[in-house]
Amino acid sequence: MQSFKSSAPLKLVALASMLFAGSAFADATYLTDQGHTEVRFSWSHAGVTIQTGEFEEASGKATLADDLENSTLEVTINPASLDTGFKALDDELKTEAFFNVETYPEITFKSTSVVKTGEATMDVVGDLTMHGVTKEVTLQGEITMQGEHPLGGTFDYYKGEWIAINATTEIDHQAFGIGPFSTGPITVEIVSEMKAES
Repeated sequence: MQSFKSSAPLKLVALASMLFAGSAFADATYLTDQGHTEVRFSWSHAGVTIQTGEFEEASGKATLADDLENSTLEVTINPASLDTGFKALDDELKTEAFFNVETYPEITFKSTSVVKTGEATMDVVGDLTMHGVTKEVTLQGEITMQGEHPLGGTFDYYKGEWIAINATTEIDHQAFGIGPFSTGPITVEIVSEMKAES
């Protein structure tokens, strides 16, 4: 069952989708709102059921340039924050056989290019570093909201410009040296609300 969310990191990784807003928020920097950011991962358990988990601690920073190709995204995930809802599995995934969280306390993603694929969608290509191994991955993302937050008129915290993103990708956890056998592709989904840096 060591299927592992190696992919999850990506989840941060998915934050890359925020870059979609390119020209709308030229040269603007957005930071993830931890309370409304989820990095989920899922895998097939022997073809019987789809199991899921989440990295509960992830932060991201997106800088949106007027020229979309000059936009950047950086994400950091704490692998020790993984939660599958089953403590015994969580503990095993944190050991040397899998994420080895004591030796590798961070999962990072740094974008290298952005390609717009639709009016509000794009591919964000970048380097994902996990378990001491760096591989190129591509996130398929969508900007689901941009502009003033609906709660801005009620709570001061929500005033200003925001974007909301949804991004997905698949990774091979064994390509990062995680786990003694393959559980098949790990699907990663990132959902985040990001606030413009003041």
